Amino acid sequence: MGKEEIRQAIIDYASKGAKTKFYFKDMLVGVRKTIPDVNTSDVKNTASEMVREGVLELFSTGSTTLYGLKGRGISAEEAGA
Repeated sequence: MGKEEIRQAIIDYASKGAKTKFYFKDMLVGVRKTIPDVNTSDVKNTASEMVREGVLELFSTGSTTLYGLKGRGISAEEAGA
């Protein structure tokens, strides 16, 4: 299992769900449906890299942080965050 497989599983999860923003733990469950033996830290590191690259974005509610696929749903800037 490589980084590209994890990356694709994250994109698939983020683009196919009904919700546009999601918790890390929900994303991890979605990735594990595709890659059952994936390491939590590998998913976290890949997601963080995708945020730095601008593929994913973080959305903070003040008490919690959600992930979202950039361009899908309301962005943090549009929400006034």
